Amino acid sequence: MNRFARLATRVVGAPLGLLWLEAAGEAAGALSECWPPETEPSRDVLECCRRVAQSGRPQFLARTGDGAAAFAFAGVPLIGGSGEVLGVLAVIDPAPRKWSEGDVTDLSDLAAACSAQMRMRTRSENRRQARVAAEDAAQAAQGVAHRAQERLIRSELLLRASEDLADTSGLEEVRQRVGDLVSGDLKPVCIDLALLHHGALHHVRAPLAGEGPAVPESFDVGSPWPAAQAVRENRMIVVDAPPKAADPGVGLASPAFADQDLATAVCLPLRGTHRILGTLVLGWDTLYPIGVEERAVLTTIAGYTAQAVERALHLDERVTAARQLQRAMLTELPDTPGLELAALYRPALRDDMVGGDWYDAYPLPTGAHDGAPGGLALTVGDITGHDMQAAALMGQVRSMLRQADHDHPGKGPDQALTALEHACRRLDLPASGTAVHAHLHPASDGYWHLKWSNAGHPAPLLATAGGTVESLTQHDILLHHALPPRARTCAVRSLAPGSTLLLYTDGLVEEPGQDIEASIDRLAHLLATASPGVRLPALLQSLLDTVGPREAQDDTVLFAVRIPTDN
Repeated sequence: MNRFARLATRVVGAPLGLLWLEAAGEAAGALSECWPPETEPSRDVLECCRRVAQSGRPQFLARTGDGAAAFAFAGVPLIGGSGEVLGVLAVIDPAPRKWSEGDVTDLSDLAAACSAQMRMRTRSENRRQARVAAEDAAQAAQGVAHRAQERLIRSELLLRASEDLADTSGLEEVRQRVGDLVSGDLKPVCIDLALLHHGALHHVRAPLAGEGPAVPESFDVGSPWPAAQAVRENRMIVVDAPPKAADPGVGLASPAFADQDLATAVCLPLRGTHRILGTLVLGWDTLYPIGVEERAVLTTIAGYTAQAVERALHLDERVTAARQLQRAMLTELPDTPGLELAALYRPALRDDMVGGDWYDAYPLPTGAHDGAPGGLALTVGDITGHDMQAAALMGQVRSMLRQADHDHPGKGPDQALTALEHACRRLDLPASGTAVHAHLHPASDGYWHLKWSNAGHPAPLLATAGGTVESLTQHDILLHHALPPRARTCAVRSLAPGSTLLLYTDGLVEEPGQDIEASIDRLAHLLATASPGVRLPALLQSLLDTVGPREAQDDTVLFAVRIPTDN
């Protein structure tokens, strides 16, 4: 701005020009720019400028000061856009001087021009500051929006975690759900779920990009692995890889990551109701900052995972007990000369994985058929239900039916069923369902004598050596504890060598939206066209795979008896 001081000296013809600015403030002193540049204004000159600024009016003094220090002074205030005084444009002549009208006009015009430029600079600076402030505000708003979006994403993640992990029923499903959850938001490259059992952590491993290389099935909870440390100390452990790659084959946090080139891993203890269940480990192949918010999110996910694991372990224990009960009640088929026996059981794929379907085969007491030994009792039944209660009722009914046969030697299967109904009624046993109960006895020339009673059960199928199949449709009303016992009927058939008798439950042929009669016809066709040389277990598996529903909503039993042709 000292060019105005220079112009003022030339226009007015004074040796010294001065631009005095008020803007610097009193603390720092006023700012002055002189022409010539090396000139230093005296205190008296600066005082004159200050008086002009204070009064806000021009001053043209022919003489100021005393003696040799006297000088002529002309100063015009510089006015801002709001009328405020910005400074003073002045000229000084060391000799007394009367300022002409032209000097006044010229200096006033230069001061007006200087004021205009200063206002323009002020507006430009204000605009610049406003622009910078707007950019800072936009950046801050963008940061706030980004943080809000991140919080929204994390909130949605936790909501999905609470929903998705609330209905899991097995450890593999828990592992899969956790992997699906974190892969979309936190984006780890691998995940390890390790559960504590007998002092060791056992992997339920789930790499997000397919199954990884084989690792030891477990590692000691006292080992130095950070995953074990998280369990021992019951706290989150975050591990970052050193700048140089770790030794090959040494994982960052757990043995599951031994072959993974990871940069960051976090180990989260899974806190159950009464104990630490294990650890959840996530790994990233780049450095992943774990801040306060990330810790909160990860801790919450670990909490939901622990609840799901605890529930899955409880269900696994229940299912294991149920399966053991079911296996204990499924008969080991007796070795019967002249007969081939095979059975297949598939539980419903829901609830406790067990139910009320059963098969049974046991020798009849001597004298059950005209005193001839070698008789065999056969049963396929279906107690209503698909849970532990149905399995328990089935076990009681199975035992009571066996007892009825042995308490009534020489009587038919119909009387055994009637005796069963009487016993259930007397004992107030709420058993209901269907059953086919049969007695099979050897006859001459390799034939066998079949006598059966059907309590509302799907009709057995009898395939002959000639490739025909007959449906044994004779049946009575189903079993039900609310119905009074009544006399039941029997049907008989002679079974020739090469014959195959198939008994089954409705889970084999019943499927929502499908015609049950069409399924039975297909089953009969497959049985008729089966190769005579196929083994019975293979035949039953083939029938189940071909006719049975893909998603088993009901228990299924297949029980086959074949009379070989080489007897």
